[in-house]
Amino acid sequence: MSLSLLGIILVQVYWFNTSLENNEEQFKFHVKQVLGSVANKLENKERYAFYKKNGRFKDNAKKSPKSEDLLEYGYYERNAKTNKTIIYSNSIISEDYDMFSTFFDKRLDSLKVKNYTAKRKTKVFNNNSFDNSGIQNTIVPDLTIEKAGDLKILEDAQFEIAYKDVVANYPINERVSKEQLNELLDKELKEYGIKTPYEFNIYSNGLATKIKSEHFNFDKYATYSIPVFIDNDGNNKYMLLVTFPQKKKFLFSEILAITLLSVVFTLIIIIAYANALHQLIKQRQISEIKTDFINNMTHEFKTPIATINLALDAIKNPKVIDDKEKVYRYLQMIRDENKRMHAQVENVLRISKLEKKELEITKEPLDVQDIIEEAIDHVHLIIEDRQGAITTHFEANRTTALLNDVHFTNVIVNILDNAIKYSPDAPVIDIYTENIKDFILIKVKDQGAGMSKVAQKRIFEKFYREHTGDIHNVKGHGLGLAYVKRIVEDHNGQVFVESEKGKGSTFIIKVPLIN
Repeated sequence: MSLSLLGIILVQVYWFNTSLENNEEQFKFHVKQVLGSVANKLENKERYAFYKKNGRFKDNAKKSPKSEDLLEYGYYERNAKTNKTIIYSNSIISEDYDMFSTFFDKRLDSLKVKNYTAKRKTKVFNNNSFDNSGIQNTIVPDLTIEKAGDLKILEDAQFEIAYKDVVANYPINERVSKEQLNELLDKELKEYGIKTPYEFNIYSNGLATKIKSEHFNFDKYATYSIPVFIDNDGNNKYMLLVTFPQKKKFLFSEILAITLLSVVFTLIIIIAYANALHQLIKQRQISEIKTDFINNMTHEFKTPIATINLALDAIKNPKVIDDKEKVYRYLQMIRDENKRMHAQVENVLRISKLEKKELEITKEPLDVQDIIEEAIDHVHLIIEDRQGAITTHFEANRTTALLNDVHFTNVIVNILDNAIKYSPDAPVIDIYTENIKDFILIKVKDQGAGMSKVAQKRIFEKFYREHTGDIHNVKGHGLGLAYVKRIVEDHNGQVFVESEKGKGSTFIIKVPLIN
């Protein structure tokens, strides 16, 4: 699962990088197309303006032009099967125009301007014969096609060369304006769906010109260029540079939606995986705790059962059955062990009922310090047997709280029992009470083994018991303090522990007072 999850994440990262690279290539391709289109439109606009300004010379001719044949091209073809003959001729004619000199700002009366035209003729002869000397002039063709017109190709080539040579001498600010360039770029970029801010500049021989946007700043990663106004020799003096300051943001925005979905789904998988792993570890811990609990409970019942069996065997002895004092002592032992087992079962049942919220706890106004005194009486014999001592320090002036007599007494007894069990030597316990605002604090301080920081965090968990090291006489099943926490919280109170390993522990119970 871990390897698969890692693989999914790596695939997602690879996909993201690949998508970003593809978007960048597509962006570059579209920008190049935009720049190419803008460069062509700039040249076309300039060409049209030049033509409009200088293409009117024929209208200024004084009279009809003089014509002169320069070159004639002929083609002859005969089909022997059909006896059909085709003769094609193409002539280039030079035309001389007399132009008014004022058109060219000259002092002469007139100027000569040449123009070239073409005349094309096609003759078709059906079923006609020709001798070896050539085509008979008397034969009339069956079909004649004549065409005449300007040599558009020559004229266009001549105009292109002339226009480029002339405008090459113009300064860049006369050839294109900042507004015109911005309008063209804006229109082309929108057509290609490139909706991100841009800046532009035209460089002349590597130096920036005044034809630029306000915030242009060259960035190698985000700047694209193309030559504009290429001359007749193929040289490009000017370069159009366009930069996109928010290129990364734009590229990322193109895949943002699908990336967010991918991240969300991946996070869901990670959370589900982490939760499954957590549950697995938790179930293992619970399994270990339950096993430990069963072992502890078995041990707790095994000893009293063995004691009861021994006492019963002793009573059946003829020598003992007649001795009332011994019988009474054995019966008392059986009763005590039975009460011990009953207490263990009740403790487990109480926790179970608390978990299911089936335990009914009725409360009434009681004196907290009286409850503490009652709890001390419950453990008095054990303290005496261990040659220990419990000292009370009652400093609280207000001691009345809304309590359940039985359960709150059990809370104090469990804490005292815990302090006694975890005291390697004779248990020395101090109990303090004090008022803080509308609360009473009960502090039970011992000088026992203490506990680690980890144990302090988990001490109130059900079934939890800290390892006692060399102390092997501590019995229990990890339910006492869990019961304490649940009962105190049911009384709208709080319970804390302060401890240091080897220096004892202090349990603090905070319960609200009643007026």
